[in-house]
Amino acid sequence: MGSSIDIRLETLTGPRAGAAGSPRNGKAFFIETFGCQMNVHDSEKVAGVLLARGYQQVDQPDDADVVFFNTCSIREKAAQKVFSRLGKFRPGHAPEKVIGVLGCVAQQEGEEIFERAPWVSLVCGSASYRKLPDLLAQIEAGNRRVMGLDLDVDETFETELTRRDNPFRAYLTIIEGCDKACTYCVVPFTRGPERSRSSHAILEEVRQLVDFGYTEVQLLGQTVNSYRDPSPGRMTFAELLVAVAQVPGIRRVRFTTSHPRDFQPEIVQAIDAFPAICNHVHLPVQSGSTRVLAAMQRTYTREQYLEIIALIRGAKRPISITTDLIVGFPGETQADFEETLSLLDVAQFDGAFSFKFSPRPNTPAQHMEDSIPEEEKGRRLAVVQEKQRRIQLARHEALAGKTFEVLVDGRSSRADQWAGRTCCNRVLNFASPGANLLGQYVHVKVNRAGPNSLVGEHVT
Repeated sequence: MGSSIDIRLETLTGPRAGAAGSPRNGKAFFIETFGCQMNVHDSEKVAGVLLARGYQQVDQPDDADVVFFNTCSIREKAAQKVFSRLGKFRPGHAPEKVIGVLGCVAQQEGEEIFERAPWVSLVCGSASYRKLPDLLAQIEAGNRRVMGLDLDVDETFETELTRRDNPFRAYLTIIEGCDKACTYCVVPFTRGPERSRSSHAILEEVRQLVDFGYTEVQLLGQTVNSYRDPSPGRMTFAELLVAVAQVPGIRRVRFTTSHPRDFQPEIVQAIDAFPAICNHVHLPVQSGSTRVLAAMQRTYTREQYLEIIALIRGAKRPISITTDLIVGFPGETQADFEETLSLLDVAQFDGAFSFKFSPRPNTPAQHMEDSIPEEEKGRRLAVVQEKQRRIQLARHEALAGKTFEVLVDGRSSRADQWAGRTCCNRVLNFASPGANLLGQYVHVKVNRAGPNSLVGEHVT
């Protein structure tokens, strides 16, 4: 369901690019982002569209005429956090501003947002960001409430003006939406059906990113490996990975998030054959119980998932594997939960994002009998997280003495302390006196490890 329209891409790069001097319309905006990398990239797109129209981006909401909250609704806690933040801008609590809710909560709640927070003036879903300047113009013309909630699936990948916030890694959406229909997930409702971007447009933007100085790109999608090239070339996802890795100037290609149903052996073969394709796979399992997976409509069994893990572990390069887990899904028994714990032992994940089940609007699981008390959900979550912590610590400690190339993307407040990521997406902290290393690729030898990061020394 992708669009084969040839796309002209303009990329705004650098700190607050396009915002120098006085804006043509005298308006300043602020964006606070909740959620995953796709939401972060969506905020870059919003900023790009507004900067091109003469707006100025500021770092504090107090300095803004327009305040946007780009939201995530994948879990109840994330949505609650947004409404908590909105409460700080109610009349009498802050100077009057135009307040806008963007993203998944906007698409999910629609007009209900105006009822819960009457001081909000704008509600806009991710498919309508190109319309933001026009929506803001309607507010300036006197309209109290405006909405942009159309899922314009045929226009998803039309011309984008993107402001790049990360100076070291460029995000690039290659597929939007989801067709998988998991019973707990709101993404098909908030993001619409799967539609892929043409390989020609993707590769053209990658070449432009190299011209702007980027050496690492991350391909994004709710189900990134479900990519279906709408152009005549009909590239598979693995072929696209190889094509991006072969663009001169690209040193690293990352991708997230993969779905087990569409994970093909060719992906592992591509990682093995092309060192620029990072040896890290994020592959959500959600549960270790086949019975619970069936209730979630995940379209695979425990055994099928572990076959994919064995395939990845059998690669010539060591590939890091991370995952997502949900505990306390409706009907999850203690035996089901024990199967999740045993899967952690077998899979030996290098990282896991784990959460308590929370029912989301417009999902089948919302109407399932949620028979597990919150206290028990919390207990199960703590058990999972402690077990995974021990696994990660052991896997990290096994890396002591090894040397990795890292892209330096952070500096500590302490003098000469740096941080970077390995190709397999591990965080490596190290000391190195002297020159500024930000943005450089350096080699670091691991000296010691914690459950979430490594510590080493710069090796020349």
